[in-house]
Amino acid sequence: METAHRQHPNYVLIWVYLAILTAIEIGVAFMSHLPKQIIIPALVFFALWKALLVALYFMHLKFEPRKLLILAIVPLPLAAIFVLAAMSEHVW
Repeated sequence: METAHRQHPNYVLIWVYLAILTAIEIGVAFMSHLPKQIIIPALVFFALWKALLVALYFMHLKFEPRKLLILAIVPLPLAAIFVLAAMSEHVW
């Protein structure tokens, strides 16, 4: 019985990619001439992008069976509801 040899991701390259995204986030955060309606969605986009990279490569979800990936994705709508509820409390 042969075992499948998986290719390991280049963790250093992923780390460099995350560092570059963090530098971009810091740059966007300090752009005070931009309106907050642009800064906040940009920061959320970069944070989600980085979280996805961490989940896929450092938590090895990219290399797991689809069932486990679905199990990890299912709670995300609930987390979004909690975030929206917390944001709406500030408005009220």
